[in-house]
Amino acid sequence: MANSPQIAILGAGIFVRTQYIPRLAEISNLFVLKAVWSRSEESAQGAVEIARKHFPGVECKWGDEGLDEIIHDHSILAVAVVLAGQTQVDMSLKLLKAGKHVLQEKPAAASISELEIALSSYKSLCANSPGQPIWAVAENYRFEPAFVECRKLLAEIGDMMTVQVIVEGSMNSSNPYFSSSWRRNFTGGFILDMGVHFIAGLRMLVGCEVISVSAMTSHMDKTLPPPDNISSVFHLENGCSGVFVMVVSSRSPKIFWRVVGLKGTLQIERGSHDGKHGYLVSVCGTDGQSRSSFYPFSGVTEELKTFIHDISQANLKKGSSYEVEPRISFMEGARDVAILDAMLESGTKAGALVQVKKF
Repeated sequence: MANSPQIAILGAGIFVRTQYIPRLAEISNLFVLKAVWSRSEESAQGAVEIARKHFPGVECKWGDEGLDEIIHDHSILAVAVVLAGQTQVDMSLKLLKAGKHVLQEKPAAASISELEIALSSYKSLCANSPGQPIWAVAENYRFEPAFVECRKLLAEIGDMMTVQVIVEGSMNSSNPYFSSSWRRNFTGGFILDMGVHFIAGLRMLVGCEVISVSAMTSHMDKTLPPPDNISSVFHLENGCSGVFVMVVSSRSPKIFWRVVGLKGTLQIERGSHDGKHGYLVSVCGTDGQSRSSFYPFSGVTEELKTFIHDISQANLKKGSSYEVEPRISFMEGARDVAILDAMLESGTKAGALVQVKKF
């Protein structure tokens, strides 16, 4: 463990407690968790109590003083930023300026303008430094084995004719994130916060970019922030088109991605098998025969493992540039946001065609 990178977590909310700490515990041989920070002492203590079961030496930090200690602690190589969507970019840039590698939770930013400012700041920060700090965005869908496998299977179904992404979510009062105040005050509400996952899955699956969209949005469930429904037609750079339909809260949740090709179809559907949650991948070929495989969720662990590998390698190659795994780059997260931003903009313009901002 002597040469293992030391990391800190900023944030002590639901996702840190239920996902980050347990998933990091699965790969605890790869790094040292030095500290967990939150704005309040009470919140930080709550998360540290959970973390100490796996990381006995973890320190509890809170408030401005605790944040300064993390920023100026040269033994901390990287920081996971798991905060409210409105504050993540500013916090990430502050840490990057201090020379820390950053894994920021999705979404990459709240809007196109914030993305442009963020990327410009990061670019100027790295201009004179060959060994620039890594800015990664946590998007576990790009690391889910189901999507990785489907990307390989796509060739079997021939040229793409159409793509469908149907999301009937379950964001109701029984969901722990339902009352999350920052998501309710977020531009685009749950559509943007949740939607980046489904767009990441789409882009991972088709392997090309969305260039333009036309969308209609509505606000039906008044317990949710607007909009809570979106129906969009999107156009891919390969000439194919598709539909993206998202309902934030449905009585019977269903989520799937489906690609129809000249030689067959490929589908990924969210579900469970033998008590495990994950994705059922089905391929139907020219012979009409269908075969299926189930892949349990493991994307969060895989993305964390990748980030730790990247920061370790970057640290070994100090002073020279290190090629980061593309799936984890901030740019990929920016492209997910750009598509949803275009859809939401089209929704305010009665379905007018909107070009997706290129990043």
